[in-house]
Amino acid sequence: MSAPSAPAEVMIYVQHLLGIGHLRRAAVIARAAAEAGLSTVLVSGGPPVPGLDSGEARLIQLPPLSAQDESFAVLVDRNGRPADEAYKAARRATLLDLFGTLRPRILMTEMFPFGRRQMRFELLPLIERARAARPRPSILCSLRDVLTTHKKPGKTEWMLETFAQLYDLALVHGDPDILPLERSLPRATEVAERLRYTGYVLEPPPPSPTSDPSGEVIVSTGGGAVAGPLIEAAMAARALGTLADVPWRVLVGPALPEADFRDFVARAPHGVTVERARPDFRALLAHARLSISQGGYNTVMDVLAAEVPAVVVPFSTLGETEQALRARVFAARGLLSVVIEDPPSAEAVARGVQEALNAPPRGLAGVRVDGAAETARILAAMAGDRAIC
Repeated sequence: MSAPSAPAEVMIYVQHLLGIGHLRRAAVIARAAAEAGLSTVLVSGGPPVPGLDSGEARLIQLPPLSAQDESFAVLVDRNGRPADEAYKAARRATLLDLFGTLRPRILMTEMFPFGRRQMRFELLPLIERARAARPRPSILCSLRDVLTTHKKPGKTEWMLETFAQLYDLALVHGDPDILPLERSLPRATEVAERLRYTGYVLEPPPPSPTSDPSGEVIVSTGGGAVAGPLIEAAMAARALGTLADVPWRVLVGPALPEADFRDFVARAPHGVTVERARPDFRALLAHARLSISQGGYNTVMDVLAAEVPAVVVPFSTLGETEQALRARVFAARGLLSVVIEDPPSAEAVARGVQEALNAPPRGLAGVRVDGAAETARILAAMAGDRAIC
């Protein structure tokens, strides 16, 4: 979409590098803000995602950047080539020009500075521009419930100092009674007065499914970039348990290369359907016999909202801790079953399936799930008051 010519009350920046969960959550928040009457612009820096629903919020696509692989060490451009300084400079100029056009009352960056440090080449100049603007917008950070544990010396200090010096608030999209931020970032207590918990962000209720998948097992793999091990384990696990006669549907996100996707389609055993991710995923879940998934924020919320027996196999390659911590905490509350194994084996997944089937009914009882509406309420209150909170 072309850049708007009119100012906006809220400008939300989001950068997805590997999966698409960050963008999905930001889109739900942008949609809720627009529904609350705020002129909202969602600026996306990752590859375009077909079918993304940002509602009445305006979606602006920057020249895309993504991670070359799960190490997140190299940023690549729209053609998959390492992004050079000229590409980054042009993108930075586009972002700064957009801010000048929008003149938002609120600037909100998703994850940064608690994540997305790779994007500081454009985000630090953006925040400096915002802080120099008159009137100055409120500057907020939008955070999920769990942060990745950082072992690199000085990284935690940099995050906390950058937040303390440049930001007004962080909106944490979680429930502190279940997963306070200090579980993954112990030093979050140092900035506790600037944290506002909103509750978990859920998509609106799903429409009716386009087919009748009643009784299926739904295997979902998020954006698909790291889907291979889970697909392999799930396809082999079907024959090992009590659901061997039930149809299994494996949904693969767009980030899995087409050649790999076609290979899985060709190798799928009888009774297993492998297809690309579908827009009616949540409706399929609502009619499923069981869910097997990775442990990303959005997927866990979708699965629990569907009240379906659930097995979560968190991504934990290269020291990733976010999905495993979330899965363990929700499993401890009896909300799902978890398989912690890297790579996951068919036997472990089959055991997880049986555990989930034997568990009592689950759901989101006792979990705050009003995150989108509460975020919109906070943004509306701040937009109506030029004073910095």
